[in-house]
Amino acid sequence: MAQFRVGMIGCGRPWKSEGATGFGMANYHARGYAASPDTQIVALADLSLENAQAFQAVHGGERIYQDYLEMLEKERLDIVSVCTWPGLHAQMVVAAAEAGVLAIHCEKPMAPTYGEAQRMVEACRARGAQLTFNHQRRFGAQFRAARDLLRSGAIGELRRLEMTCPNMFDWGTHWFDMQFFYNDETPAEWVLGQVEPHGGATIFGVRMERQGISHVGFRNGVEGLMLTRSDGAFAATNRLIGSDGMVEVTLGGEKALRAWSKGRSGWQAVEVDLGSGSDLLEPIEQGVLDLIDALKSGREPELSGERALRATELIFATYESSRRHGRIDLPLEIEDTPLLAMLEEQRA
Repeated sequence: MAQFRVGMIGCGRPWKSEGATGFGMANYHARGYAASPDTQIVALADLSLENAQAFQAVHGGERIYQDYLEMLEKERLDIVSVCTWPGLHAQMVVAAAEAGVLAIHCEKPMAPTYGEAQRMVEACRARGAQLTFNHQRRFGAQFRAARDLLRSGAIGELRRLEMTCPNMFDWGTHWFDMQFFYNDETPAEWVLGQVEPHGGATIFGVRMERQGISHVGFRNGVEGLMLTRSDGAFAATNRLIGSDGMVEVTLGGEKALRAWSKGRSGWQAVEVDLGSGSDLLEPIEQGVLDLIDALKSGREPELSGERALRATELIFATYESSRRHGRIDLPLEIEDTPLLAMLEEQRA
């Protein structure tokens, strides 16, 4: 018999399937639970019975609820996955913690405001619940291989981390998190940023900037640089710059990982086994397996809420720097989302 009873909040259709309105991340979480002998999905909560039933037909789940609070009250769940839009995350995570759930695995980004993100972490800490967020790129083969190259001394001492992507919040949450991943979880001390708030997309109910730049200073002297553009001009890349060379990482393809170091005349491809080639399959499954192992052993999970909050702090510190027109020294002491405040102020 499985050791942990699992409940799913949000059962969206798989990405690009008929009726899908997003990535259907619950379906990827479910693969991780299916791969573990310690877990069994026993209950599902979704406003759409049709979506829940479609999920149930593939992944199981004995009972379906349209009210997640009713599910939390009746099911005595050990683990809950929260796979809804960001605006619902805080209330669902806090409710699960208060219901006595042992571990909560939530989709990213954390929440539309920094205050909500903090409250999720604080509520789980107070109740002794393990909280994780699906920053699955920490388990991507090319990203781990890039960190291995760095740790081996292949590019000397790390000096700077450069990232590009469409926005700070929905995509940038991954890359801010990866800055900590590459830099051995070293705390950040300050952020200097600027964003153009007008003209950005609305993704899963949250407004994005049209274009932005974020400069981060870490305690060990490493600096991070994030550039965003919503027009698709930037590919999603990571570049690790060391004293003796560089490593560049992308999501897939033949150039998923390449390096340029002393003694080489140009970029050299580094061979990496990408598995299925999807950053949504094996990495998400591995993240779920890791949180289960952490729950059993009592260690900090790779995707811990504390780590996610540090990445989220950089997002909102960038927005706050743009609002104040100056450098933000951490810790960040705001509750709102400065991007929305700037838009509302300019509209007034």
